[in-house]
Amino acid sequence: MEKKSILVVDDDKEIARTLKDILQLKGYSVETAETGWEAIEKSKIKLFNLALLDIKLPDMEGTDLLIKIHGTMPRMMKIMLTGYPSLENAVKSLNLGADAYIMKPMDPAKLLKVIDEKLREQSEVESMSEERITEWVETRLQKIRSTT
Repeated sequence: MEKKSILVVDDDKEIARTLKDILQLKGYSVETAETGWEAIEKSKIKLFNLALLDIKLPDMEGTDLLIKIHGTMPRMMKIMLTGYPSLENAVKSLNLGADAYIMKPMDPAKLLKVIDEKLREQSEVESMSEERITEWVETRLQKIRSTT
């Protein structure tokens, strides 16, 4: 089974490095970005299963990055991280396509649990899509066979 890949976007180098270390220990392939534009460039080159996005970035708001990444990679799971929690940010993030919203400082065990849940949801959606495609092909083949 291929490693799931995660993009960590946080301008705090210490947080980004710690998250990368924790996630790599759990078997994930991890890349980091310190700015929104760096994250966008990395997501153009590589397909990530999940992104951890800080709400406050030096070059753009995390919610703006969320919109840009969601537009190009809608299947990627996106989890917003913030040290500045507010109901407004949480609601805005979720309305813009975030799959979860987590406050800093975060409990690594809880974060890993949310990541595992979101990646499992993603796999279930993908397998359902594959099943539907298979059913559609089989139905078409049966129709072709029945008319010949």
